[in-house]
Amino acid sequence: RRDLNLEINPLKVYEELRQERADRGLATDDFPAGVSTEAATGNALVQAAIAPRVAELTRIAGRMLDTIVEHRDSTPYGIRWICKQIRSLTRRRYPDAPDSAVCSLIGGFFFLRYINPAIVTPQAHMLIESAPTQHPRRVLTLVAKLLQNLNNKPTYAKEQYMAALGPFVDANRARINAFLNSLCEVGDFYENMEMDQYVALTKHDISLSISLNELYNTHALLRQHLHVLAPAADSHLRVLLDELGDAPALVPRNLNATMDLALFSKWETPILADLSALAADNALTQHDIMYVETKSILVQIIRSMPHLKYRRYKPESNAAAKGDLLFVAEQAATARDPVLVRKGIKVREMLEELELSGAVDAGDGFRYLTEEILHELAHLGSLRDKVEAEIRGLTDVHQTICDYNGYLSAQIETYKAYLSNVRMQSATPKHQRSKMPVGVTVRDPRPLQSRRQNQLQQVPRRDAQVFDFKLDHLERLGVVCKSNIPENRQDKVYFSFGSPSAASYVVKLFYKGREKPVVNMDLLLEDLLERKHN
Repeated sequence: RRDLNLEINPLKVYEELRQERADRGLATDDFPAGVSTEAATGNALVQAAIAPRVAELTRIAGRMLDTIVEHRDSTPYGIRWICKQIRSLTRRRYPDAPDSAVCSLIGGFFFLRYINPAIVTPQAHMLIESAPTQHPRRVLTLVAKLLQNLNNKPTYAKEQYMAALGPFVDANRARINAFLNSLCEVGDFYENMEMDQYVALTKHDISLSISLNELYNTHALLRQHLHVLAPAADSHLRVLLDELGDAPALVPRNLNATMDLALFSKWETPILADLSALAADNALTQHDIMYVETKSILVQIIRSMPHLKYRRYKPESNAAAKGDLLFVAEQAATARDPVLVRKGIKVREMLEELELSGAVDAGDGFRYLTEEILHELAHLGSLRDKVEAEIRGLTDVHQTICDYNGYLSAQIETYKAYLSNVRMQSATPKHQRSKMPVGVTVRDPRPLQSRRQNQLQQVPRRDAQVFDFKLDHLERLGVVCKSNIPENRQDKVYFSFGSPSAASYVVKLFYKGREKPVVNMDLLLEDLLERKHN
């Protein structure tokens, strides 16, 4: 609501109560100006005003948290993949870090960079048409602070009044940690494309569906962080942005059209080359990138070779763990498939290089790499089993569609037969109807369109009559309700009605002095019934 005021800062609530008494003409002796935070907090009227606000604020934050958790699967893949990398890097670099600390880092990225900005400034994210007013904006700010406290360890040193919301934080901390961990449960890039195929992104047949405001926002962000993304003067990104100039202003919501943007590289440069430069600016090393690629290749090999599924992937010793990874690489290197051979040789060399650089430790049997591979395999499952399950599901769906299609076809034929019978009954004189069949009888199995064309092409009956009516006569009868024909021409306009065959009608509009009709309409009985209904 626009007037919803849930301020819980004691000083501000104190001033609100004092101003309210002044506006009503009441004495403010009990509310002296310039009191301290402690005095405002201890005021009984302030406490009574804050208590229901805390309850309502907790309710709103709870509903918003429910919405976020329930729509986990709607989170963009890129955001979830970054959360996954934050968890992976944190556990590798700080193996003794508790799960709550890891979740705090993930939440700091997810909530602080994506959720809370959309809550505090919904108009900037096209969630509402205009900026919220003062009180709703303050409510959204407090909700954002409350959600952020779920990810951090709040001390309430600067904002002691937020301590009143501590029970909500304590009650939902385990829930938010479980949500953040589940947010990381996504497949790696190789689920959609292999690492060796990244260069294919430079081909000209790749397109991206994007809205105007998303495009303008991306342009503005690239301009803002150009000094980090492309510090070199001859960088391709800098050259492109210099050619484009400043980003255009955002367009209104009703003009924010979506378009398919063709993607191609002006210089045909592999994307992994730019990825290396970005890694250097973000404190990532080449070995970090190699670590991710090694993991992805090993998972691909295991999922591509069904017989490896019987190999134990949870070894009892470090030596067995190392032996498992080397066994996978050896099996791929000696396979008949040339693609697997290249991957096996490549991953074996990468394991050796990672071991020399210290990125992995052979002494513990590549512990963290093995655990991450196990986690990926558990998440992705067997590729063959997944495909077979999808085939079974699609087969069942196809059979259901076929059964339903057969039912609808039978219903349509019944309806066609009923419609044909009604048309015959309506177009036959009363004294002859006793000879007509009663009920639904399929007289003509041809499609409706074929029967329609046949009726329109029938030879007119000898006793068919044509009736002519002037426009003013039809207006008096109420047949014509409204006409756009100029008044000076209405006396020269007349209509002709005829029925060349059963349940088939012809309506023509003539203008005196012309032999051919201005308008000629051929109608069937069902057309007239439909027009009458509409």
